[in-house]
Amino acid sequence: MSKLEIKHPDKAATTGAYSAGVLAGDLLFISGQGPLNLVTGEVQHGTIEEETLLTLSHIQKIVEAAGGTIGDIVKCTVHLEAIREFDRYDAAYGSFFTGIRPARTTVQSVLSDGIKIEIDAIARITPKQD
Repeated sequence: MSKLEIKHPDKAATTGAYSAGVLAGDLLFISGQGPLNLVTGEVQHGTIEEETLLTLSHIQKIVEAAGGTIGDIVKCTVHLEAIREFDRYDAAYGSFFTGIRPARTTVQSVLSDGIKIEIDAIARITPKQD
């Protein structure tokens, strides 16, 4: 099975030795995304709601770069800096997805640079039929 690197279309900054996404067959594996300005690579600090929505928007752009939509996401793993913010994060996360929401794991983790959230995802990308 071949692999194809999927890049975030807006990312100019180098943030590490990893691919934003890897498409293997019809599965897209998205590396952990956070609330970053992808031009400068700097953290965009905000409320948990703001950081959640910015992070999910990065994931959405990677899925779209692979030819999919957020509706194609089947699994997310979420790392929160403070689990006490779960309810506020969950409300923002829930507002992002419509229809069948992805399966999800949420844990508290030590995160770098003062970010409040990091999310990775798996999507199933169905080839477009002409």
